[in-house]
Amino acid sequence: TATHANREECQGWQETEVMMPSTRTTKRYRVEDLEEAAQRLRDGAAIAFPTDTVYGLGANALDPTAIARVFEAKGRPQDNPLIVHVSDPTKLQRVAANVPEIARSLIAAYWPGPLTLLLPKSNSLPPSVTAGLSTVAVRMPSDPIALELIRRADVPIVAPSANLSGRPSATTWEAVVEDLDGRIDGVVCGPATRIGVESTVLDVLHEPPRLLRHGAISLQTLQPILPEIIDASHGSEAGHGATPPSPGMKHRHNQPKARVEIWDGADREGAANHDKGSRRGWIGVEAPPASVGYAKVVVCANADDYAAQLYETFRRMDQAEIDVIDCQAVPRHGIGAAIMDRLERASSRA
Repeated sequence: TATHANREECQGWQETEVMMPSTRTTKRYRVEDLEEAAQRLRDGAAIAFPTDTVYGLGANALDPTAIARVFEAKGRPQDNPLIVHVSDPTKLQRVAANVPEIARSLIAAYWPGPLTLLLPKSNSLPPSVTAGLSTVAVRMPSDPIALELIRRADVPIVAPSANLSGRPSATTWEAVVEDLDGRIDGVVCGPATRIGVESTVLDVLHEPPRLLRHGAISLQTLQPILPEIIDASHGSEAGHGATPPSPGMKHRHNQPKARVEIWDGADREGAANHDKGSRRGWIGVEAPPASVGYAKVVVCANADDYAAQLYETFRRMDQAEIDVIDCQAVPRHGIGAAIMDRLERASSRA
């Protein structure tokens, strides 16, 4: 969570706007100033805010100019569709042409929360939201700041991760500033995000349903409701030249400047024999082998903690000029599948 000192600093920043060389102004909003931030979102501004997963870069999903600003600020490829966020399931008619019965069951079970559903696109959405596809990805976050901001804006909000495209997603407002200061209109200075990895994305328009991106709501969690669900997170839709149906399927992302290596239990001891002249860092749920002499070590309490700390650790390792980050492999169960997916995409294994 945000420290008291951080909140005081944010309050001071909120009072003075920072002019950047790009001639744009990035304003720091306190949580108490959501009404102003919501008004600016409604009027076409690009404003970052905390969600339950990672910080999102918000814009009015019905405004093509605002959407274009999100792509420009992030340097995001135009063929990477955006997720639309709503504050209530009753708002779905503004973005989805219809909601299948199975989707309604999942909404009742998991919204608000880190579950994104692929639905038929409404004609009211600009084509840029969906990269020209006939489907739209929609979710309702559980974070109270995000919900209140979207409710006050009174429009559906696109909100891809608030970072430069390809870099680790931002899980703190400071990380948003690190990447996007001067490139966006504002950032809501809330606490660190709870989950730390992006939402689960599920396509229920196909039979059987397909999991397109791993997240906190795992394949095992969904199987009682969707017993025939298949893992399509590395499906052919993400191949060269194709427009992926979901973010996170095609373009490499969440990459620190350091090289990411994945180590399982047997491999950890082998780390000492690689790149002996490199500054190495470690993140995992166990302590690393002492023989390696790591310059920076992060030991997480469990898999949930690992997910919450992963992206921020990547950023801090870069600040510490770490050359190689050794990341401990975890079982692909529960949120472990999301962790391994993000590690593989950040490394050369994706």
